[in-house]
Order: sequence, then C-alpha cells, then structure tokens
Amino acid sequence: MIDELRLGRERRFLVLLGIICLALIGGALYMQVVLGEAPCPLCILQRYALLLIALFAFIGAAMRTTRSVTVFEALVALSALGGVAAAGYHVYIQFFPKVSCGIDVLQPIVDGLPLASVFPLGFQVDGFCETPYPPVLGLSLAQWALVAFVLTVILVPLGIYRNRQGKA
Repeated sequence: MIDELRLGRERRFLVLLGIICLALIGGALYMQVVLGEAPCPLCILQRYALLLIALFAFIGAAMRTTRSVTVFEALVALSALGGVAAAGYHVYIQFFPKVSCGIDVLQPIVDGLPLASVFPLGFQVDGFCETPYPPVLGLSLAQWALVAFVLTVILVPLGIYRNRQGKA
C-alpha cells in the first residue's frame, strides 16, 4: 500500500513536469509569434529537450511498475541533461556575444530534424543565439531554460531516491 502511494506521488510529479514542459514550449511559441522573438538553433534544441522530457514524463506516469517508471524517469533526466548543455551554451553565448552559436553549422542540422518539417513554426531556426531579447523577471529566456533543466536534473533523481527510501 505504501509503495503504491509512493509510486502515485511519482506519477503525479511526472504529469506535472510534463505539463510544465509543454507550457514552456507554449510560452516560447507565444514569444516567437506574438512578440516576434525569432528562435535560434539552441532555442530549438531546448524545445526538443522540453518535448522529450514531457513525452517521457507522460509515458512514465502511465507505467504501472516501479521499474518501468524509473526507466522513464531516467530518460527524463537524460533529456534534461541535453537541455542543460544547450541552455548552458546559449547562456555562455549571450554573455560573450562575439562567440557564435554556429548558425551556419547548426541551422541545417536542426532544420533537418523531423519536427522542423512537420511543425516548422515551432521547430525551424529563424534567429541568432546572440540576439539579446528583453529579460523576463530579470533573466534571459536561456537562463530560465537553464534553471528549469537543472531543476529537472536534480529533482527527478531526488524524487526517486526519496520514494525508494522505505523499501529496503
């Protein structure tokens, strides 16, 4: 009974995490379409990371065994690590604008990914990484993304550890 409650708590957390990731993608689309902030290659890679986190979180929440939930939580954490890499590099580029994100190199690769042709508005490169957009609550979008990815990398394994403590 206690194991089922713990697993239920993990599932609810995964659903919440998936919803938050989809909301972040929605916010990015709003800023792109309404505010005219064009996404760079690293922005698009961060969207892919958010989408993968949401996908793995929702699938993990649907799983019935502890082992299968843990597998998808690990995939969530790995996707978040990819997001940390993209967002971290993006923050670095914004602090040192003379460094380029390599739009000439990254753009064809990112635009060649499957979702760029299926949903070009959301997953096609249209801007430069070093473009400074107005901050949101004092942080750039790349900084907010980095915070979200780092929190995911920390909180998902922490939740697993916390929920597995009473099982020994």
